Amino acid sequence: MNTRTAACAALIALAALTTGCSAGGADDKPEQPVATVTATKTVDPVAAREACVDAWAEAILANDDLGLEDEPVECDGLPEDDRLDRYMEGLQRRNEISRGAFDQGVG
Repeated sequence: MNTRTAACAALIALAALTTGCSAGGADDKPEQPVATVTATKTVDPVAAREACVDAWAEAILANDDLGLEDEPVECDGLPEDDRLDRYMEGLQRRNEISRGAFDQGVG
């Protein structure tokens, strides 16, 4: 009986070790890494500057008390050394808009 018991124990141990194993096929290939694509935002610097100047013009048109510290979010990421120039161009553009509205109302 000891031989039978030992044989059964060996078969049970062998069955336990092989449980969950596959027979070998296409599923045995290691998982391939998935490539991740990260989109980078490319911004035309000239268009970004124009958007900033336009935003300044609209903001100043709505509120004459704005200063450099009130820079619109459209100007984020643009060079700091050009900040005053963008503000002044926005102010000039606002003046042109106001002048055009005045001329249309008078004429």
